[in-house]
Amino acid sequence: MDILLLSLTAFGGPQVHLMMMIERLVHKRRYVTEEELLELQALCSILPGPSSTQTVTAIGLKIGGQPLAYLTLLVWSLPAMALMTLAAIGIHYLERNAISLNFTRFVGPMAVAFLMYGASSIARKVIHNTQGWTFLVISTILAYLYPSPYMTPVLIVCGGVAASLNFKKHEKMEKAEIRVKWRPIIFWISVLITAAVIGKVTNSLPVRLFENFYRNGSLVFGGGQVLIPILYNEFVEFKHYLTEQEFLAGMALTQVVPGPVFSIATFVGSVSLQSHGWFGQIVGGFVATAGIFLPGTFFIFFAYPFWDQLKRYRGIRASLEGIHAASCGLTIAAAIALFQPMMTSIPSVVTVIATLVVVAFGKVPSYLIILAGLLLGLVF
Repeated sequence: MDILLLSLTAFGGPQVHLMMMIERLVHKRRYVTEEELLELQALCSILPGPSSTQTVTAIGLKIGGQPLAYLTLLVWSLPAMALMTLAAIGIHYLERNAISLNFTRFVGPMAVAFLMYGASSIARKVIHNTQGWTFLVISTILAYLYPSPYMTPVLIVCGGVAASLNFKKHEKMEKAEIRVKWRPIIFWISVLITAAVIGKVTNSLPVRLFENFYRNGSLVFGGGQVLIPILYNEFVEFKHYLTEQEFLAGMALTQVVPGPVFSIATFVGSVSLQSHGWFGQIVGGFVATAGIFLPGTFFIFFAYPFWDQLKRYRGIRASLEGIHAASCGLTIAAAIALFQPMMTSIPSVVTVIATLVVVAFGKVPSYLIILAGLLLGLVF
């Protein structure tokens, strides 16, 4: 029930989610201590996948083992999945009946502003030296010039490897024996290979969608703000499964819907199957949600038992800077690519600037800003 209440009220992304978890799960319920929660959050922040979702899943794993962890994952993600699927069906209904989506014209620029602010906030938080900023600039340029889904893992891996070479600047810690249980990784690889093979043999779009989101969920470091450019590059620029306007609408809706920011994947999966009718859209939303969340869950099951030992290695700690910098670069490149077509529209540019000012200096919740943008679109 506590996780369900969080899933219905947690707006604003991982930072806000963490504060709400501390209030309800630590101070009110005492499931874990604040120190334990922050350690779990730190572990999740360096693993691929949705950090908020992995954190609540890890709490379930700590308290009740894998069965409770899976139940926690389901309860946390289900409300957002349902709402984003309904939103995708609603947008397709409007388009199919030739009802203009012009009322969403302010929402797209607002979504780009949120992406810009999110990228800058993450960069200021995780990058602290010239090396990190250099990685960020290089990643931004390469991701912008070569907007391919294959560029994402290349940049993330290269950033992590390059940063790990500077491990000597990190303090030595006493090492302990690492006892690894490989079953979760075997499951992760088995699902990935099976989905890829079945998708190739059958050419089934739902299976291929599951594989696409599963692969992306296995490579995303840094949370929903980093996932957004990855999905944009693959499903809008590369595969053309949905239009830029549809994608921007989905981006904005993630600010209105409570729960994980990774729910953008549910929207993209649902819209990708809109040609198969409303049932196809439900299937698309489901396979996308399962694909994007399962890898992070397997990684938590794998890493949690030996996290205390792993973080003692300097190379692991050093690689995080490069991984985070590359992830920020991907986000900035996506924001530039999305903003570029808007630069010729004065209302769009004004909307982006105004939203940035409100987000940076005001204390207005993001969902209220988006709702205000929809209201402006209806009135003007």
